[in-house]
Amino acid sequence: MMAATPVTDAETRQIADTLAGIACAAGRVLRRWHAAPGPQSLKPDGTPYSAADLEAEALILEALAARYPGIPVVAEESRHDRAVGDLFFLVDPLDGTRDFLAGTPDYTVNIALVFEGRPVAAALAAPGLDRVWLSARDAYEAPIVADRPGQARAVRTRPAPAAGLLALGSRRHGDSETAACLAALPVLEVRTAGSALKFGLIASGEADIYVRCGPTMEWDTAAGDAIVTAAGGCVVVPGGGPIRYGRGDGDYRNGPFAALADPALAPDVALTPRGGCGLPVSGSRP
Repeated sequence: MMAATPVTDAETRQIADTLAGIACAAGRVLRRWHAAPGPQSLKPDGTPYSAADLEAEALILEALAARYPGIPVVAEESRHDRAVGDLFFLVDPLDGTRDFLAGTPDYTVNIALVFEGRPVAAALAAPGLDRVWLSARDAYEAPIVADRPGQARAVRTRPAPAAGLLALGSRRHGDSETAACLAALPVLEVRTAGSALKFGLIASGEADIYVRCGPTMEWDTAAGDAIVTAAGGCVVVPGGGPIRYGRGDGDYRNGPFAALADPALAPDVALTPRGGCGLPVSGSRP
């Protein structure tokens, strides 16, 4: 059992370790389905879900209820319409379902504990790549060994390279506004990657920026946000502040955001609530 609120570094690290173990266990389920995804359907918004999503979510919900009874969970497939208080979990049992169904390996399991609007402990597993990230005060990466987290090492984001930025883009969710954002920034290369994996790559110093002007949900971003932030980067919204979580009155939907390895880049990215973004008219970097 944990205290009523996660107030110490030791508590949040312990929670992050537990969440990483749960995420890797859910990854075992997803690996089994990956070779043969099984039955799949479309939600009212047109996004797909499969038997793999449902089985992985059931495992996560059971594990969280056993370890942290009484803490509510907002989960993509079965518990996405509930109101929550200051302390709750956000769960995406299979982020990147389209990629998963297509047989690509860059799908993730996202679990975050949110306290007073911000994630304080999180795990982001990429079972198809044998990698898992976790965060409390600091951020860590570990290999997945026998469906469990292996030895974790601390990770840090990198300073913006003078030669230009390595941007990560969505393979299946591109839009003209996001493309315009990247075109206005000093981007040297754009690589595609699925799911919340992009946050993990930024946290480990393998990329510099991920801009998303199209819609996402809180369970898509909370774990990755926590990990990038703990690794020394930031995730900003219009106005430059962080994403606030627990917006049940808004259906847990995010607006535009940018995940940045180097917080010094934040003034250069102008996001608007309508989704347009680019360089500010003044005060931009050379």
